[in-house]
Amino acid sequence: MTRSERKPLVDADGEVREITKDDLKFARRGRPPMKEGERKERTTILLDPDVLSSLKADGRGWQTRANALLREALGLDAVHK
Repeated sequence: MTRSERKPLVDADGEVREITKDDLKFARRGRPPMKEGERKERTTILLDPDVLSSLKADGRGWQTRANALLREALGLDAVHK
């Protein structure tokens, strides 16, 4: 079965049909892939312990906050496009 041969998961009334094993062949985990040039790059950086603990103090998403702080400090746009 190809993606185009699959029955829609949701009907006209908004009802979701039963998921089959064939449907799972097309399932994806995580976010959709980003276009080249929009992807973030993995790097390793050493930070002072107090800097790291301060970033982590607000919980999940500390890497995103660190990125935003660096963008602000470097005078870059608030949102990367």
